[in-house]
Amino acid sequence: MATNTERRSATPDVQGLLNKVPEVTVWFWVIKILCTTVGESFADWINMTLGVGLINTSLIFTAVLAAALAWQLRTPRYVPFVYWLTVVVLSVTGTLYTDILTDSQDVPLAVSSSVFAVVLAAVFGIWFARERTLSIHSIVTRPRELFYWLAILVTFALGTATGDWTLELTGWAPGIAVLLPLGLIASIVLGRSLGAGTVLSFWLAYILTRPLGANLGDWFASPGGDGGLGLGTAVTSVVFLAAILATVVHLTRSRSDVIEADGRTHTVGAGNPTRERVMLGYYAVVAIATAALLIRAHQLPHAAMAGEEGDTAGAASAPLTPEQATTLFPAAEVAKFRTVTTETLAKLNAGDQAGATTRIGDLEKAWDDDQPTLQPKNGQAWTVLDGQIDQVLGALRTSKPDKTTEVKALTTLLTSLG
Repeated sequence: MATNTERRSATPDVQGLLNKVPEVTVWFWVIKILCTTVGESFADWINMTLGVGLINTSLIFTAVLAAALAWQLRTPRYVPFVYWLTVVVLSVTGTLYTDILTDSQDVPLAVSSSVFAVVLAAVFGIWFARERTLSIHSIVTRPRELFYWLAILVTFALGTATGDWTLELTGWAPGIAVLLPLGLIASIVLGRSLGAGTVLSFWLAYILTRPLGANLGDWFASPGGDGGLGLGTAVTSVVFLAAILATVVHLTRSRSDVIEADGRTHTVGAGNPTRERVMLGYYAVVAIATAALLIRAHQLPHAAMAGEEGDTAGAASAPLTPEQATTLFPAAEVAKFRTVTTETLAKLNAGDQAGATTRIGDLEKAWDDDQPTLQPKNGQAWTVLDGQIDQVLGALRTSKPDKTTEVKALTTLLTSLG
């Protein structure tokens, strides 16, 4: 979604620096989605495949983010390589922060989604109150640049939480899950063409590219039997990283996305206030329709189970015990989870804390890999066991592990797995 232009007056605090962000062109959205995808896949590869662990991976990328952001802030103008490197690292970091809340702190995705939405609204509110603009065409002062990057970090965290919450509610496979954010972005493009506000449309689309890119990454990486292409996280990361580098080289050479003017002379999109208010109603209708779709998708697995077992709707939605949840999944898959859990407990009892922590990572990977096939069978059963597995992961990966707590969590999970 490229933006139109109108002249804006100078403000006293504009420092006359060149704009530090790129113009919003088709290339902007292409590379943004690529960055999101490689961020998701690369984080999964380090966290799970290499067994670094969620907390350690988060600490590593927080340090990398500090370095990348410092580099970006020191540059006097927009430099494609530096800018997009910062976006990639922010994508990974925002994702990890959400995963910590979900996996380590057991914060429900509905809660984290709501909290991040409120935080993002607060960032935009303070930004606008201080600078009187949220336009990316005026990132020419240090405060505006800091607000910009803070907003981007929160959008990645919010996009991760809402994307994961959608998968939790619906149980969609990666290939299907891609369609929702893609359709919503298409509706925003339509809304913008009909006169919706430029700034609102930009930030809505920016948030939605996060679940779109993540779902694309899952689709490429997931095994073919789970509805994916089976490339794995490592290959997916390399493929998308190569695409990012090629795009950055093109932008560096062509300079097609450089905003040459500074904040005192650049012109920014002028809209029709009446039409923008009307289009707010359009976006509200899209939001209501999306909520209705998610509610319907969430109800379908329970309705299917009720039809198969002859239960009433009320019985189908009754809480499941972990033992009941296990019986709803293929025995071979349950046996795989049980084997990893048993071996982890054995290592723990033998005093091999490091070995147990590493081995439990295999359970996390196996559970995540099977989510696209298990969750659609029964979303309620999947959520029950997912909660127990999260408790086990949290017990083993805490900075100060307690063996009694670890053994209790593992034993409870083993009981559920039969």
